Amino acid sequence: MAKEDFWQDQERATAFLKERTYLSDILETWEQIYKEIEDADILLEMAQEESDKESEKEVSLLLSDLEKKIKKFSVQITLDGEDDDKDAIVSINAGAGGTDSQDWAEMLFRMYTRWMDKRGYKYQVVDFQPGDEAGLKGATLRVSGKYCYGFMKVESGVHRLVRISPFNASGKRHTSFASVFVYPEIKDEIKIDIDESDLRIDVYRASGAGGQHVNKTSSAVRITHLPTGVVVQCQQESSQHRNKEIAYKVLTSRLYQLEKQKQEEKMQNLHDGKDDIAWGNQIRSYVLHPYRLVKDHRNDFEMSDVDRVLNGDLDPFIEGVLLS
Repeated sequence: MAKEDFWQDQERATAFLKERTYLSDILETWEQIYKEIEDADILLEMAQEESDKESEKEVSLLLSDLEKKIKKFSVQITLDGEDDDKDAIVSINAGAGGTDSQDWAEMLFRMYTRWMDKRGYKYQVVDFQPGDEAGLKGATLRVSGKYCYGFMKVESGVHRLVRISPFNASGKRHTSFASVFVYPEIKDEIKIDIDESDLRIDVYRASGAGGQHVNKTSSAVRITHLPTGVVVQCQQESSQHRNKEIAYKVLTSRLYQLEKQKQEEKMQNLHDGKDDIAWGNQIRSYVLHPYRLVKDHRNDFEMSDVDRVLNGDLDPFIEGVLLS
């Protein structure tokens, strides 16, 4: 950074500063924890020499606080993946099961947006397709914040809900599925070449809430990438130009993720014969009946306070998967 030509390449300089901030944070946190361990050690030694029970209690409180800091630090140093510091594109889709699954998809949408609010993440609803009677068929969000993708990537997969269906008069237990997929948002530092001739762009009238202007003009945009079949759409903005711009960004992120998956598949042995997450291969179950429990099937971590989880308390699950 002391070199005279450092700021001549703004993009390179920004990347350096970002890496420096990450490394500085790691070092400063470690040095602070190490100093506090030393201080606690000295205080304990003095307390034992003088049989000072009050000081021993103080050490106990310091160690309890240190334990929390070390756990947080342990999570922080797992977020060293290539894309972990990027913003995220989050896609939520209802599975087979009609209204129940669409309602479950909206419950997940609410759970994640509450979690984002608690973490101070900013999010923008890019696409929201309402369900036929209730809930949603699909929704896409752009989420920004510190290590947003690093935390949210572990939520990709199938989520299962077991409950008494509120849409069934017979009051029978019902199982619903919804999928969540998280992609890193790719900005200018990584180039994804998209041939314009490979795109089909359709414009249509936006549906759902949005006021008279949204409904009267063909402002919604759908982009289909013909070689891969990837379809993205955006209808939340009143401007067709703005919707097209956002949809293009989402498409770029989706294509980047597809390419990354292809590379990863070449390096791994597909011993289980499965390339993608399939229905029945859920990562987490949320049971409301006949008992109440949320269980992550990847590390067997579970919580009985289902309401707390559905209100956005996801950190224990996310941190558990990252640490495991």
